[in-house]
Amino acid sequence: MPHTTEHFLRNANLINGEWVHADSADTIAVTNPADNTVLGHIPRSGKAETQRAIAAASAALTEWRRTSPATRAQLLRDLHDVILKNQKVLAELLTLEQGKPLAEAMAEVASSAAYVLWFAEEARRIYGDVVPSPWTSRKILVTKEPVGVVAAITPWNFPSSMLARKLAPALAAGCTIVVKPATQTPYSGIAWGILCEEVGIPKGVVNIITGSASEIGDELCANPAVNKITFTGSTPVGKILLKKAADTVKKVSMELGGNAPFIVFDDADIELAVEGAINTKFRNSGQTCVCTNRFLVQKGIYDEFVTRFAAHVNQLKVGNGLEKGTQQGPLIDEKAIAKVEAFIADATAKGGKITAGGKRHALGGLFFEPTVISNVDPSMSFFKEEIFGPIAPIYSFDTEAEAIQIANDTEYGLACYFYTSSLGRSFRVMDALHYGMVGINEGLITAVEAPFGGFKESGMGKEGGRQGIEEYIESKYVCIGGLGLD
Repeated sequence: MPHTTEHFLRNANLINGEWVHADSADTIAVTNPADNTVLGHIPRSGKAETQRAIAAASAALTEWRRTSPATRAQLLRDLHDVILKNQKVLAELLTLEQGKPLAEAMAEVASSAAYVLWFAEEARRIYGDVVPSPWTSRKILVTKEPVGVVAAITPWNFPSSMLARKLAPALAAGCTIVVKPATQTPYSGIAWGILCEEVGIPKGVVNIITGSASEIGDELCANPAVNKITFTGSTPVGKILLKKAADTVKKVSMELGGNAPFIVFDDADIELAVEGAINTKFRNSGQTCVCTNRFLVQKGIYDEFVTRFAAHVNQLKVGNGLEKGTQQGPLIDEKAIAKVEAFIADATAKGGKITAGGKRHALGGLFFEPTVISNVDPSMSFFKEEIFGPIAPIYSFDTEAEAIQIANDTEYGLACYFYTSSLGRSFRVMDALHYGMVGINEGLITAVEAPFGGFKESGMGKEGGRQGIEEYIESKYVCIGGLGLD
């Protein structure tokens, strides 16, 4: 039988197969953003607990890396199965601590399981090479081995699937891992520890610690026993981690911020574009790194697009994520609300026109109306900054070249989207956009089979696809002589 939600509300760290409290009695309250009720109090761990978790992962690495790929693959398949067995409960847990609609949470948990299954299959496909030798008397081999102890720092907006993208390939490759989930949404991370235990993953292979981001992060970066840092979060925090990881020259992968453009050309199917715009903007209340940050609509269809889009936005149902039919839940905290209000104030002061929403929702608390702003220009702050909230600013442009120039005018390069019915334009614009992921006439493009990652200051490395496991593998060159082949 599936577990209950309460089963996963565990207020403890997982270190070396034991559920333990922090050295300090201090805890961190975890609240439901929909109604501010307290879900529990997690340990406020720091340097000492992190050191013990790293030591446990380091000790477990010796045996875990020696397990056969088939064994690791089977354990991951078992993990996939138990995630799906508990899908509804895990989704409810996710909605309780994060706020997103239950339908979105269900999809996230399903995606998490899919990543686990994908990397279970990839575990058996970590191939080496036999390289043609320049010497007749020697053989050259290239072998693959796990990078070692991995430190994973995961975000609050997708607390399950972002962990899946890190934990699954790490375990598949033969690495051990120390996970630091976000303090706003720790229970979705803790749940992974409970399920890993349940399927028989050995103690010390997966360790989960909650608490001070600065103390835990500093130790993960400084400790020489950690071989790799993988982080999903903001670009400013990613830069800090990169600098700190440099002292011990750790392998790093970073999935950082975005400033996604959504371009609608005048030959686009407007209704299809509106549907895509809703999906790419208001999923998770706009709190995703691949959410549209800037809408660029060609002048010939600008007014029609704004009218149709605003009409759809006004129909979105805002409410508690556990309530049937909810399409947008609360924002994560008061700081997120204040940031959204600051963006709107800046835009309206510079001539922006609110076409839908624009203020806190009548439900109060952390609920905010899905908002559309027209008459936008590049001087407004959301042209350069990541919104991370339910605001859709719509800018008009004249030519294809202008749209490309505006879209690329950012230090970010994670995801972008454009709509057109022209095959030639599809290829021209696809090639010209400096982004790691491009959606053409499609707003939801993430798939376990494809690499997820960005260009420029949106990060380094890929998650998912066959490329995802390569981030957790080192190549070793072996030259064999003395074979009597002369």
